[in-house]
Amino acid sequence: MTPRVVGTAAELRALARSGDRAVVMTMGALHEGHAALVRAARDRVGPRGQVVVTVFVNPLQFGAGEDLDRYPRTLDADLQVAGKEGADVVFAPSSAEVYPGGEPQVRISAGPMGEVLEGAFRPGHFDGMLTVVAKLLHLTAPDVAFFGQKDAQQLALVRRMVRDLNFPVEIVAVPTVREHDGLALSSRNRFLNDAQRAGGLALSRALRAGEQAAPQGPAAALRAAQQVLEPAAGQGLDVDYVALVDPEGFADLTDETRQGDAVLAVAAHVGTTRLIDNVPLHFGHSNLGEAR
Repeated sequence: MTPRVVGTAAELRALARSGDRAVVMTMGALHEGHAALVRAARDRVGPRGQVVVTVFVNPLQFGAGEDLDRYPRTLDADLQVAGKEGADVVFAPSSAEVYPGGEPQVRISAGPMGEVLEGAFRPGHFDGMLTVVAKLLHLTAPDVAFFGQKDAQQLALVRRMVRDLNFPVEIVAVPTVREHDGLALSSRNRFLNDAQRAGGLALSRALRAGEQAAPQGPAAALRAAQQVLEPAAGQGLDVDYVALVDPEGFADLTDETRQGDAVLAVAAHVGTTRLIDNVPLHFGHSNLGEAR
């Protein structure tokens, strides 16, 4: 099935809808991780519902020196992926359609939660992300929106924005999809050569080590991940952070008696490519993570 392509808010409003509408927001260059989101959306709304995939490379979430210009634009291929997985509509607006007055003066602020981890290394990134997510939620008016667990801090911030600002939408997380060697799927993986890819695998190995050590407590989980990354740092991997955080507020977890959910997160540069990854953990019972 080839999805219908629309590029304006007026076209979106004119679409007939019956049943629930689900949205999957992307910046294009769709891969199996995006496909999993579309499949989850299709399963959720059923044959009577409508699945909308947005394709928009948002300039607000790219900082100085980041890869906005080289970010892949592959709309024709994206339509093939979206259609195969059951999308009904692809909304592919221009920058002028999303930001009709130019760069917006009024934006969503991510607050303190947007200033740690990814926010500390990419100032303003989450403000730009939340601003476009808010606009796309208004434009697509979904009942439910699907986001990947791979971008765990983004997911937490979107959930907080939806709660704080009373958006009438349910946010659903979809587990991280990995390549055969364990590398978390990302549109940026295509920039890695063989040696860089091998170096990047330290991220998923570190998360797996943390998961395996989690029954011994939070400190053991964090230490196990750090011990994997330390030797890799001398082999072309430039680690930005490895952190154990609360999954809702992304505050560091330092309480060794911690019970409940947590996120073990890591970010690093491999060459000029920046990779992020994470695994959800649960302290107090068995830990069933995703870093396989």
